[in-house]
Amino acid sequence: MNRAALQRYGYSIHALRLEARKRLPRMLFDMVDGAAGDEVTVKRNVDDIAALQVVPKVLAGAATRSQATELFGHKLASPIIVAPTGLAGLLWPHAELSAARAAARFGTIYTTSHASTSTMEEIAAETKGPKWMQVFLYKDRGLTAEFVSRAQAAGYQGLVLTVDNQVMAVRDRDARNGLMFPMKLRARGFLDLASHPGWLLRMRRAPNPTFVNYGTRTSIGAFGPVMAEQLDPDIGWKDVEWVRSLWQGPMILKGLLDPQEAREAEARGVDAIIVSNHGGRQLDGAVSGIRALSAIVDAVGDKTVVLVDGGFRRGMDVVKALALGARAVLIGRPQLWGVACGGEEGVHWVLEIFAREIDRAMALGGWDGIGKLDRSIFAA
Repeated sequence: MNRAALQRYGYSIHALRLEARKRLPRMLFDMVDGAAGDEVTVKRNVDDIAALQVVPKVLAGAATRSQATELFGHKLASPIIVAPTGLAGLLWPHAELSAARAAARFGTIYTTSHASTSTMEEIAAETKGPKWMQVFLYKDRGLTAEFVSRAQAAGYQGLVLTVDNQVMAVRDRDARNGLMFPMKLRARGFLDLASHPGWLLRMRRAPNPTFVNYGTRTSIGAFGPVMAEQLDPDIGWKDVEWVRSLWQGPMILKGLLDPQEAREAEARGVDAIIVSNHGGRQLDGAVSGIRALSAIVDAVGDKTVVLVDGGFRRGMDVVKALALGARAVLIGRPQLWGVACGGEEGVHWVLEIFAREIDRAMALGGWDGIGKLDRSIFAA
């Protein structure tokens, strides 16, 4: 989709999701859209944000508004950050490069996934703008150390240590579609791929996307075995301290929902926390990020930057998170729907949608800057 088509058919994040569903093979749409178990938590992420009611001050006057913010020395046009999302290159050729370019054009941070289909070095070298790199704690701690070292050498400005992925979750939609590892595609799966000629033609420009940050074991089919072999449920605070000692720059801990763990992270030298349940893709039944947010903000005060993800689909959703104390919001699925519909332009359009909706919400609420957003805006 070009920009005109994005404006016509992708007029909201919800509309872009429907367009992505049309354009992607069902198994790939479900890979992005689906979640763990009965998908209770992914639904709760959206519902808990929607349940928060605000009280606008219609005569406060907000003729001009600013949603710009600063994070670790980077001036962001809007408090929206592109979250790490693996295997995006299955949706669009060189999707990560497209998304990183869109983030730089817009003026925000792009976070490279460990499972990107372009190497972390390629993304850093071929795109502008500030970037963070995602890493995990693997059983082979040398592999973790290698990721940290490579990210430092490539010039990444922040390290996102993700700690809520201790084992591989089971996602029923992927199991139904045969999109498991090792892959077990049935005849229905091949028919699904063949029935999306637009996707097939696009993907000819980048044949056989692989997750390329893992040396020689890079094929898509190897993804599951590598993760099953390397993900480690035996992780603790000493491991966080160890990664902190390796990294020179802001360190962000992703996947916390408990206030006590947030206080512990602060004590261990973590610079920022991403309040997150992994988009509902890991522990089904976990509390939503928005519900956990206030207690974590209260636990760490102003010393540690608090970010949040999970279920953000509207600019008003972002306004609510900022009012609860988040400094910015990370978006995962929305930018994947955008890249699936239009590559770089699709991701840029997603960021524009959020920014426009944030601005409109601030105008209607009587808030002329994000500094005016606090818990007083909520209905009692």
